Amino acid sequence: MLTKAPRGTNDILPKESYKWVYVENLFRKVCSLFGYSEIRTPIFEHTELFKRGVGETTDIVQKEMYSFQDNGGRDITLKPEGTAPAVRAFIENKLYAQVQPTKLFYITPCFRYERPQAGRLRQFHQFGIEVFGSSYPSVDAEVIALAIEFLNRLNLKNLELRINSIGCIECRREYNNILREYLSKKVDKLCKTCQDRYDRNPLRILDCKNESCIKEIEDAPLLIDYICDECKDHFEKVKKNLTDMQIQFKVDPKIVRGLDYYNKTAFEIISNDIGSQSTVCGGGRYDKLVQELGGPETTGVGFGMGVERLLLTLENNNIQIPNENTLDIFVVTLGERAEQESFKILSKLRQNDISCDKDHLARSLKAQFKYSDKVNAKFTVVIGDDEIEKNVVQLKDMSTSQQYEIKLNNLCEELKKRL
Repeated sequence: MLTKAPRGTNDILPKESYKWVYVENLFRKVCSLFGYSEIRTPIFEHTELFKRGVGETTDIVQKEMYSFQDNGGRDITLKPEGTAPAVRAFIENKLYAQVQPTKLFYITPCFRYERPQAGRLRQFHQFGIEVFGSSYPSVDAEVIALAIEFLNRLNLKNLELRINSIGCIECRREYNNILREYLSKKVDKLCKTCQDRYDRNPLRILDCKNESCIKEIEDAPLLIDYICDECKDHFEKVKKNLTDMQIQFKVDPKIVRGLDYYNKTAFEIISNDIGSQSTVCGGGRYDKLVQELGGPETTGVGFGMGVERLLLTLENNNIQIPNENTLDIFVVTLGERAEQESFKILSKLRQNDISCDKDHLARSLKAQFKYSDKVNAKFTVVIGDDEIEKNVVQLKDMSTSQQYEIKLNNLCEELKKRL
């Protein structure tokens, strides 16, 4: 239907868009405080980027990508996440040749073919940050601290940071053998997807959301018990840095994250909503991804945060976002001369960075005042023939209903004092 949005997509109307503007501006501010710069990558990429970057065995690649051939026969995919495109841009634009580390953030739409539900759409939006070029655990801790600072500034209180180490490639090679041996007696009882993962990437089985699989593997050996000394030392330093910043955390050895590129630090930030829990942020370290996608050996760490889910979490916690989309002045006119004069007034107000509007539907005086109230104008300026003769306007404070007579030539100066 032409007049119905595709399933899994939403229009963001003015009654909601002010919330998006608020959280986006706050995210930009917090990123700036931590020394991050914005990057904007294309909405689609070559399909191979996500197959190699996200991982062939992930649900995203196997089930959820919006992929197609363009008119030139190229395999194209609407981006399902933000990290792989950022890595591609880092490599293509030779950002590795600049002073390191490279600290980036983005606000981007993403696309996944999933069953639509609250906080999860087929077109959704992500906040994300990526740091390239530092293997030090201090960067892992900073990435987590940035996410916590942002969420704290949104007044979210019931947050729980869960962290884990999923080791390096060598750690996981040994662990995968142990895990396969454990799963060998259970594989027939697992879902079809997990059975396919058994040989290719058994670690992915631990991230399955199928209830029967979760129950079947609840006593699986823990990866953190098999990490090497270097990975253990890295994780201990991450925990020490978080403690030094007075950031509370819980070690959760079952966190493995949903994408193949993670290694060492993995984390999630959980919001304990009223009566439920939801993950509002997840991320970790990915030291081999840049090299895997054709770049030089460069470490990385970052996070992704779903904007829709974040806004739903704020709503569930009864946190009100201030509506800054208000009008400073509404000009009420009475008569043709006042109607013409109003255009001069509006022009001067806007040149002085004062937001303003007027009636464009020939409403009555009473209806103009009602409309001014509906658009949340802070003040109304009333002008008629008498005011034009005396070169004045009537200024009404809509919050107190007090009215003042002000010289027209002094209007901008008076308003700036009162706004």
